Amino acid sequence: MNDHGLLHREPVPERYGRLQVLAADLSPAQWLIEGAPGHGAFATVAGVAAPGFEAYARVLHPASLDERPVRWATVAAAHGTRVTPGTHWHEVIGAGRDYVNRSDHGLPGVWDEHPGEGPTPPDVAQILIPLLGRHTRTPERCFFGLWCGYGRWDFDRFPTFPTPGRDEVLLAGTLADAVSPQSLDEFAELPDLWWPADRAWCVGGDVDLTSTYVGGSADLVAALLSAPGLEAHPVAAGDTVG
Repeated sequence: MNDHGLLHREPVPERYGRLQVLAADLSPAQWLIEGAPGHGAFATVAGVAAPGFEAYARVLHPASLDERPVRWATVAAAHGTRVTPGTHWHEVIGAGRDYVNRSDHGLPGVWDEHPGEGPTPPDVAQILIPLLGRHTRTPERCFFGLWCGYGRWDFDRFPTFPTPGRDEVLLAGTLADAVSPQSLDEFAELPDLWWPADRAWCVGGDVDLTSTYVGGSADLVAALLSAPGLEAHPVAAGDTVG
C-alpha cells in the first residue's frame, strides 16, 4: 500500500516474463478487432476466443485437493450432479452463483479448493502448449493479449486493443513463452489471449471465468478433447460462457 492507502501497482518493463510488451505496432491484433462479435457477445465462446473457427473446445480449470488437480467430473460424481459442455462450477457443487463467498466449501477427500478464476492456469497451459504447437506453422512467433485491468501491474504507458468487454495489452513471443510470466512470481497472470502469427487457433480466457476456450481446426479440438491431462468439452461459437 502507498501513503494514500491505494494498492501499489508495479511498473511493467519492456518484457512481461519473456514476452515482449508491444508499445507501438498493434497491427497483429487487428484481425481480432475487426472480427470481434461486439460487446454484447462478450459472454459467448466467440466473444472470449474469437469468431470464425471450425470448432471450439471448453477446457475446464481443475479444482484441487491438497494442491493436486481434481476433475469436475470427479467432484460432480461425489455431489450427485453431472458435467455437460455448458455446466457452471456452482451447479457441479450444488451452490449458488456466489459460491466464492461461502466459507464451507469443499468435500473431504474429494476437493478443497475451487477451480481458479482467471486466465489459463499454468499447469493447464503446460499441457496445452505442445498440443497447440502441433497445429500451427508459427509456434516461434505468437501474440498474446493481457487485460490491462489486473490491479497489480501498471500498464498505463502502453497502448491497448479492444476485445468484447476488455482492453488488452499486446505481447509477443514464442508459444512456450506463454507461461514465462511465472518467472516474475507464482501469482503473475498468464495472458488472457494467445494466437500464432498464422492465426491457426486462438486461446481465450478471462478474469471472471473458470474455463479456457480454444477455437481452431476440428483436428485441434479433437486432440484437446482426448488429451489425458485436460478436461475439455466441445462447444459452439454462440454458446454462453456464464
